[in-house]
Amino acid sequence: MIQTILGIESSCDDTAAAILHGNSILSSVVFGQTELHADFGGVVPEIAARAHAEKVDLCVEQALSQANMVISDLDAIAVTAGPGLIGGVLSGVMCAKGLSVSTGLPLIGVNHLAGHALTPRLTDQVPYPYLMLLVSGGHCQFLIVKGCDNFERIGGTIDDAPGEAFDKTARILGLQQPGGPEIQRVAGSGDPLRFTLPRPLLDRAGCDMSFSGLKTAMLRARDAVIAEQNGLFPSDQADLAAGFQRAVADILVEKSARALDRYYDLSPNAPVFAVAGGVAANSEIRDRLEQLCAQKGATFVAPPLALCTDNAAMIAYAGYEQLGSGRVDDLTLSARPRWPLDTRAPTMLGSGKKGAKA
Repeated sequence: MIQTILGIESSCDDTAAAILHGNSILSSVVFGQTELHADFGGVVPEIAARAHAEKVDLCVEQALSQANMVISDLDAIAVTAGPGLIGGVLSGVMCAKGLSVSTGLPLIGVNHLAGHALTPRLTDQVPYPYLMLLVSGGHCQFLIVKGCDNFERIGGTIDDAPGEAFDKTARILGLQQPGGPEIQRVAGSGDPLRFTLPRPLLDRAGCDMSFSGLKTAMLRARDAVIAEQNGLFPSDQADLAAGFQRAVADILVEKSARALDRYYDLSPNAPVFAVAGGVAANSEIRDRLEQLCAQKGATFVAPPLALCTDNAAMIAYAGYEQLGSGRVDDLTLSARPRWPLDTRAPTMLGSGKKGAKA
């Protein structure tokens, strides 16, 4: 039986709610916080948490209204339970728990990364197993997706995520936040070959990536330009942005080629390479990955841009699949700042009292 799921997402700086009926998105509401964090050069966790607490119930109300439904029309409630900024995650989890208690609806805690990783099944009904590049502001990893709760990580970043590197590079160049769209806009008029920038870890076997050194090289290149001509002009910003964007694309494409080779070892009947996360909205990266898939004989799947960034439709869909497999939670569900998808893989970014980061 096709079921109707409410999804709630609040892991970073977007408060979102959506109603899903099977693979059909009946409504999707996102309240962004860009203006709240604009003066700080990045997301401030305390500000984000307060905004989530103020908006999450209104977001749910709007999602129900847009779907022309009342809460009794639902079959379950899915909510991001981690990983993410703990204050925001807690706001969503508490809202979902309250709704579950008051209605008796099943509660499903969803890993935010699983929401991204399962998006190709929501949008394109991709069969298992498929290769997923999850590339966002906080995460970057290659996953072989074998089931709604079966993920094999075959590579990832050992330091900064690409989205984080985009944001930091935008600050280095004096551009606005969020950095990803700004870098792409400015790079459109730039020369990507003017500056020689590194491609870290391309000389090392495997699918792991690094972006911290590239960010440092950008800082040095900027400082050298300023020292040489006593200033940074718009043409310099454009060339630096274009060079940075090209370097990130080169790294992702080469490592994706290696990941595809690993994936092909499984002999998939219909090989699919999917990409999701905010950085997947970058047109150069998207185009280059699509060209790679054409060369490798894999179907390239990239969700619509609205479903690449954080949204609640993906959380609802992940909850839909988990509900179908018989996995539900109770009121002991806790908010988790860290929650790796592949718990069998060694940690890449370290661990601590709160668990593995990735």
